[in-house]
Amino acid sequence: MQDFIKIHSADNVAVALKPLASGTTLTIGGSSVTLLEEIPQGHKFAITDLPAGSAVIKYGNAIGLAKEDIKTGAWIHTHNLKTGLGDLLTYTYNKQDTALEPTEERFFNGYRRPNGKVGVRNEIWIIPTVGCVNKIATSLENMSKKYVTGTIDEIAAFPHPYGCSQMGDDQEYTRTILADLINHPNAGGVLVLGLGCENSSVAELKPYIGDYDERRVKFLVAQESEDEMAEAMEMIEQLVEYAGSFKREPISSSELIIGMKCGGSDGLSGITANPTVGAFSDMLVSKGGTTILTEVPEMFGAETLLMNRSQNEEVFEKTVDLINDFKNYFTAHNQTIYENPSPGNKKGGISTLEDKSLGCVQKSGSAPIVDVLKYGEPVRTKGLNLLNAPGNDLVASTALAASGAHIVLFTTGRGTPFACPVPTMKISTNTALSSKKGNWIDFNCGVLVEDTDMDTLKNQFFDFVIEVASGKKVKSEEAGFHDMAIFKQGVTL
Repeated sequence: MQDFIKIHSADNVAVALKPLASGTTLTIGGSSVTLLEEIPQGHKFAITDLPAGSAVIKYGNAIGLAKEDIKTGAWIHTHNLKTGLGDLLTYTYNKQDTALEPTEERFFNGYRRPNGKVGVRNEIWIIPTVGCVNKIATSLENMSKKYVTGTIDEIAAFPHPYGCSQMGDDQEYTRTILADLINHPNAGGVLVLGLGCENSSVAELKPYIGDYDERRVKFLVAQESEDEMAEAMEMIEQLVEYAGSFKREPISSSELIIGMKCGGSDGLSGITANPTVGAFSDMLVSKGGTTILTEVPEMFGAETLLMNRSQNEEVFEKTVDLINDFKNYFTAHNQTIYENPSPGNKKGGISTLEDKSLGCVQKSGSAPIVDVLKYGEPVRTKGLNLLNAPGNDLVASTALAASGAHIVLFTTGRGTPFACPVPTMKISTNTALSSKKGNWIDFNCGVLVEDTDMDTLKNQFFDFVIEVASGKKVKSEEAGFHDMAIFKQGVTL
């Protein structure tokens, strides 16, 4: 295993790939660097003297400014590095030609729906319109497990606390996300479970759902039923019979839609797991497929790298609005725009938001950005899309699923057990995490700094995603986890 990595030729820092002792002498670019203090794994150290106020460069870009004079070999972290970011900025479109050459078609075994959409799972979803019926929904899930046979992959309820006592955008968000999930092709059948007096009632929700197949979507209003449990079970039996008729068949990977997200990042996230996901994204896009990148606050500081990859001026302007609208959301709530990274991020070696963002956007690969989606908006354009959603793991991952992602790729340096409505693949940035939390982690990218090159790893990873799309369960699915969360901004009545 390497001791350290200098990521870009322009960098004036290197990153420790394992704990390095004070006094260790390293050869970097033909020069000797003696460490002045212990450097934890994933953390940075100076490879040249840095005067106070000078830019600290990592990934070939500034990740902040030195708070004080920093000597060669010194540890660089929050104690001597500060963000260099401001608030709203003026951006100029400097288009980069990042078009990808087409590559050979690949296939996975998925479910073709009558409306032409494709699913990678054939599940029955129980979706409450309001939190008041959550317990009914979860009880129905438990009672229905006996029907998970044949081609029925799972029966899952998605409780949430919303659907009533909401105002403005919050109510719209709830209705939009619920409708998106009801229409998601990973669900072979859906029971929409309402109470009857809520703001987002079944009647209110139907216009958001649009046209639907009555064999696939059933509605039950609990206040209108003498025995909602018995009636709901009858409906679930009908949904199981309908969904059970679907069989897996070969489908082109050009029809795959994959969401990309990271959480619990560490100093290796932007070196191992995120670049691997970026390489996967480029591979899928080159085969005609679609990827979606979200968590807008973790683009701050790296946004120009994305903006300049916009395929045209219109997409550039939408990307500018994406960034500035989210900054305005922060300031409207009297919050600091750059109140990031989290304590766990800092412990793992991430010092500033620029540091985090430059590592985060590695997941986007190099493909052109073809569209920018509003929160809850379904993806319409094949290729790399950006999605308006916060950094919160559950909210952002649910948003990816709602926009049409069949699978969410979730890179992590610290680990997490959660899932979202679609298969949520956990990808470790370091081998120690993969070894320790084998019940959480599906794929280890830590080998990228050990004994595996990127070409080998990206192909292994692409093969693994195809396996998951073809039915292989990820660890959170094996554990029976299905979560969802909706973005809340405003007043609760």
